[in-house]
Amino acid sequence: MIDLALMIALACIALAVLLNLYRLLRGPTASDRILALDTMVINAIALIILFGIMEKTTVYFEAALLLAMVGFVGTVAYAKFLLRGDIVE
Repeated sequence: MIDLALMIALACIALAVLLNLYRLLRGPTASDRILALDTMVINAIALIILFGIMEKTTVYFEAALLLAMVGFVGTVAYAKFLLRGDIVE
């Protein structure tokens, strides 16, 4: 039963990644593209977690945590660049 739920979840996340890719490529503004990229990081974290559940190991959970931290810093840097035009002051 859990295998079926994991496959359905993987399909839903894959669809979400495709929709985010569309928004990343067609976004009318830079802020739309940044939000799409941030959402893609969240979807990648979900895929890593689901793969970790499928493999029954905890190594993937640590990788997902690292990706979450890097994604947060990247989103903050992009937002600061849009607001001020420079990342480092």
